[in-house]
Amino acid sequence: MAPSLVRGMGSFFKNCRCTRQSRCPHPYAIRYRDATGRQREETGYTTQQDATDRLTRVYHEKRSTPDRQAANQREIGSQRFGAYAATWMTRQRHYTPGSVRTVNQVLKSQVLPVLESRRINTFTTTVVEDFIMSMEERSVGLAAQQNAFDALKKILLDAHRRGGISADPFVGVISPEYIPRKITIPTLDEIHALKANGSDELRVVIDLMHGCGLRNGEAYAANLERLVADDVYRVTEQIDGRTRQPARLKHRKPGEFRECPLPSTVRDSVLDHAAAAGTNADGYLIRSQRSLHWGHSTMQYQWWLARKKAGITRKLNPYSLRHYFASNCLSKGVPITDVAEWLGHTNINMTFKVYRHLMPASVGRAARLLNEGL
Repeated sequence: MAPSLVRGMGSFFKNCRCTRQSRCPHPYAIRYRDATGRQREETGYTTQQDATDRLTRVYHEKRSTPDRQAANQREIGSQRFGAYAATWMTRQRHYTPGSVRTVNQVLKSQVLPVLESRRINTFTTTVVEDFIMSMEERSVGLAAQQNAFDALKKILLDAHRRGGISADPFVGVISPEYIPRKITIPTLDEIHALKANGSDELRVVIDLMHGCGLRNGEAYAANLERLVADDVYRVTEQIDGRTRQPARLKHRKPGEFRECPLPSTVRDSVLDHAAAAGTNADGYLIRSQRSLHWGHSTMQYQWWLARKKAGITRKLNPYSLRHYFASNCLSKGVPITDVAEWLGHTNINMTFKVYRHLMPASVGRAARLLNEGL
C-alpha cells in the first residue's frame, strides 16, 4: 500500500513486487491530483526524498493556483482537440491568409481525422508518438508528416502553456525528419532565355526573385517606394496568390519588413519598366489585365509560356529563382545567416537543410585562411 503524506499532497510508491522495496533498485513513482483535479502519475525517482520533494513542489503549486485559474484550466483540458484547434486558429492574428489556408489544410487532411475527438487533457507523449506512427502506417510523405507534427505541436504546447495539459507531451518525442529533396537551380543562360521570351512584367518578377531572393507574392508587389537606397530593396508586403490582395509578409507581424541587397542590374530593370509602363495609383509595377494584381494562376501561365518559347525542358518552376539567388550568394562566400535573413527564413535550420551543400568547402577553406595567419 502506498504510504500517505499530508492530506491532498499525494503518495509515493514502487510498482515492483520486491519484499524490501526500500532497498531494491527500482525507481519510485508518485500519484497526485493536479490543479485541475485530474489524477496524475509520474515515475523515475531514485529515492524517497526525490519523490517527496516533487510531491511537495506540486502541492505548493496547486495551492498557489487561484480557483478561477484552476477552473479555466479544467475548462481548457475538457475541450475536444478539434474545438480547441479552431479557437487556437482565431488567435493566430500574425498568420497571413496563405498560412491560415496551409495550416487548416494540414489539420483537415492529417490531424483532425485521427485526433479531433480526443480531450485536450488526455494528450501524453504516448499519444503523440502513436499519431506519428499512424502517419507512417498510412505512408504519409515526410514533408506532410513534418507539417502535421509542427501544427500539432504548436496547438498542444499552447494548451500546455495555458494549463490544459499538465505535462509537456513532446518531451523525448522524436519528430519526423524531413530531408528536402535535391533542388533544381536554373543556369544564367536559362534565366536570360526566360526573360527574353517573357512579358515585361515577368522580366521584373524574374529579376526580383533571382537577383534579390523575393518570394513569388513579394515580387508581385514590386513598387518603386521599396527602393530605399541604390543597393537596398525593402520588402514590406506580398500579394496573396489567391485573393490577389496585398497581405503582410510570411512569418512577420503587420508593419514588419526585411531588407535585401539590390544589384544594379535589378534596379535598372525595375526603373526601366516603371519608365516604360508606368505604375498604378499606389505605385505598383506588376499589373494584370483582368485584375489589379498578379495571382499564382497568372504567374504559372506566364512562366509556362516563357519556358515553351525558350525551349526549356528541365523541370524549373518560379521558386527555382530563389534557389539561384541562394546559390549565387553562397558561392560568393556570403554568410548563410545573411542569406537566411534575406530569404525571409525564420528558422536558419531550414536554410542549412536546403542549401548547406552549396557552401564552399568550409573546413579546407578555413585551414588555408588560418595558415595565412600562422
